[in-house]
Amino acid sequence: MSIGRNTMHAKHCIDFIVVLCAITLVSTVTVSCTSIVEEREYEAPAGFLLGPEDVLEITVWKNPDLSRVTAIRPDGLISMPIIGDVQASGLTADALAHRIADRFKQFVAGSPAVSVSVKELNSYSVFVLGEVTKPGKYQAKSYVTLLQAISMAGGFTEFAKKNRLQVVRVKPNGDHKIHEMRIPVRYDDLLAGNGEPGNIILLSGDTVVVP
Repeated sequence: MSIGRNTMHAKHCIDFIVVLCAITLVSTVTVSCTSIVEEREYEAPAGFLLGPEDVLEITVWKNPDLSRVTAIRPDGLISMPIIGDVQASGLTADALAHRIADRFKQFVAGSPAVSVSVKELNSYSVFVLGEVTKPGKYQAKSYVTLLQAISMAGGFTEFAKKNRLQVVRVKPNGDHKIHEMRIPVRYDDLLAGNGEPGNIILLSGDTVVVP
């Protein structure tokens, strides 16, 4: 009887371990798939991207002569002492700080510590066109979502085809070419939280088209 009970106990343990391993495997696969799905081309990058007319305060630690307040020019560059022009547009503040520090290494002893803070954010704007109450260009101090942009434009008119929305995004594609991406969105799915792409975070220059 003791041997029988031990055998049954061992069988239960093995069954439990098999089930546990299966659950772990499914969980791992689920997490992996979720990560792939979430890597969308139309998602906003981590950190706010700088753009023309943004005013920056650039501080080089222990080097006040190299520190300055400057605006990003229309060509996306800023001018810094010694190192000259630096590409700023399209970078986050942290990425720009690292780029400036790297450029200063050959001129400043040690590893210069650089910080970049945004004093004025003037570059972020989106467009909402078509069947909305107030079509036009809208500026904001941080990223806005598709639903927020529609709200800023006063909502839909009675003629709007809500399930045929499009977000138009234009990106430089090298060799002075541009790549236009059109993202279709159904408003009903947007409200219900169903399907892709969801409540898109708009990048500066995006256009929401409401037919």
